[in-house]
Amino acid sequence: MASSSLTLVDWRRRVHEIYAAVRADPDPAAAHAGWRAARDELFAHHPQSPLLADDPLRQDGLPCWPYDPALRFETELLDVDASEPRLFDGGDDGELEMRLVGRVELPIGGTLDVWSLHQYGGGLFVPLRDGTSGDGSYGGGRYLLDTAKGSWLGGTDRSITLDLNFAYHPSCRYNPRWICPLAPPGNTIAHRVEAGERL
Repeated sequence: MASSSLTLVDWRRRVHEIYAAVRADPDPAAAHAGWRAARDELFAHHPQSPLLADDPLRQDGLPCWPYDPALRFETELLDVDASEPRLFDGGDDGELEMRLVGRVELPIGGTLDVWSLHQYGGGLFVPLRDGTSGDGSYGGGRYLLDTAKGSWLGGTDRSITLDLNFAYHPSCRYNPRWICPLAPPGNTIAHRVEAGERL
């Protein structure tokens, strides 16, 4: 148990380092290539990898669509009316809570809700379910932003930098051991986002 706790800390540290390298690279396409390579290495060899031991993705890497610079943008965080918290089953973490804190409009059409995860000291969370969900990407959706994992790409006090090329599958896509918060209705768009991780 102690060893598992230590490897989890190391996993989280490494994920934070991956995103720090992304933010430090002035070339988003090069940063994306580095992100892919680092994630492939982590998923292939780390003891906390969600991939099963015999998963061919350990050898082949996590499939992604090619980088599309048109899918990176800075968008204003719009105010929303206060709402009741959304509760979800977090598996071993128990019942988790997220609260709606804002909304962003996407230049490709549609809006996405921005959530604060209570358990992570107010970390921001933006899941995405799009036209590829179940037909090119995981049916439960992908994650664009989960700042508890260090995935902040930048912004200001009123805006968020979103790069749909960094959309990634939650751990539950790879292994039923994990229970993940999936994209609610306010995080669903009709447009096919053929960017980021795919099946």
